[in-house]
Amino acid sequence: MYQAGEFIVYGTNSVCRVESIGKPPFETEEDKLYYTLVPVTGTETIYIPTDSPVFTRPVISREKAEELINSIPDIEEDHFVCHSVRMANEHYQAALQSHDCEELVQLIKTVYAKSRRHGRRVSQVDQRYRKRAEELLHGELSVALGIPFHEVPAYIESVIGKPGRKGKKSEASKAED
Repeated sequence: MYQAGEFIVYGTNSVCRVESIGKPPFETEEDKLYYTLVPVTGTETIYIPTDSPVFTRPVISREKAEELINSIPDIEEDHFVCHSVRMANEHYQAALQSHDCEELVQLIKTVYAKSRRHGRRVSQVDQRYRKRAEELLHGELSVALGIPFHEVPAYIESVIGKPGRKGKKSEASKAED
């Protein structure tokens, strides 16, 4: 059971802070406990039973977040190729539902690589899932690193360089050789 004040990943919605645990204003069952969740990038309040089947997990640690960011240049893009919108939706949805930060990075890198390869904008499906993956990833990294959501892309770039490049650390280590 999570504790009040903890940050958790809630399904594919967002990162939330557990505001409290108890009986929400609308519940009539005395013994049914709910988490009161407040998304870090929203204004709504979410109530879920503590035994809800919806996926939840603690936000990754600062150390794991830093390891992930440093590994971004080494995460391979996904080589899934499909011209069916339905299959692309299913493939991308599976990546989001993995609740795995590396899979989110892979999805983001894949869409950017498609755009570079084709020299044009990618499909709306690609754009929609890339944007959602960035929102989920940046939300979690923001909490893990203790920085504002809007500063996450600049932080990532400061550590590894621009997307698609080898990264500043790789270049520095090349100069040392």
